[in-house]
Amino acid sequence: MMKLDRYDLKILDILSRDGRITKSKLAEAINLSVSPCWERVKRLEKAGVIEGYTARINADVLVPRNPVWVQIELKQHNAESFSRFEALVMQTPEVTECVAVGGGVDYLVKFEARTIDSYQRLMDKWLVSEAGIERYFTYIVTKTVKRVPIGIDTDDVF
Repeated sequence: MMKLDRYDLKILDILSRDGRITKSKLAEAINLSVSPCWERVKRLEKAGVIEGYTARINADVLVPRNPVWVQIELKQHNAESFSRFEALVMQTPEVTECVAVGGGVDYLVKFEARTIDSYQRLMDKWLVSEAGIERYFTYIVTKTVKRVPIGIDTDDVF
C-alpha cells in the first residue's frame, strides 16, 4: 500500500473536486512549488491512486430521465446466482449503479429510465429472465437532495 502524506491527501482532495485545476493553482493550494507538486501528481497517477479525470455530465439536460432505486432479493444465495444477476446488471445500460448489500436485501440497483413505464417493462423482462429475482421493491426518486464528488478528508486518514 502506498504511503501518503498530508500533501498527497490535499492533492487528492482538490483534484477530486476540480480535475481541471491548473498546475500552478494546485501547487499554490497545497503550499508547494509547481515542480514538486506536479511530481506528486504524476506519482499518484503512476501508482493508480488517480485513475483518471472525468467531467460530470448533467444527462437531464440532454435527455430527461427518471432515477429509480430498486431493492432486489434473489431466490438463491450462491456464487452462481450472484454471478448470473451481476452479469445481467453489467449488460443493462439503464443501470447506472449497483451495490451488493447485507441485511436482508441482496442488491440496491439504480436505474435511469426515460419513463417509469420503460423501467417497469425492463423489470418485467428481468423477472422472466434467468436472473433469479425472488422479489423487488421500487423507489421512484422524486428529488435529488445531494450529489457531490467524494473528496479526501485528511482527518479520516491521520
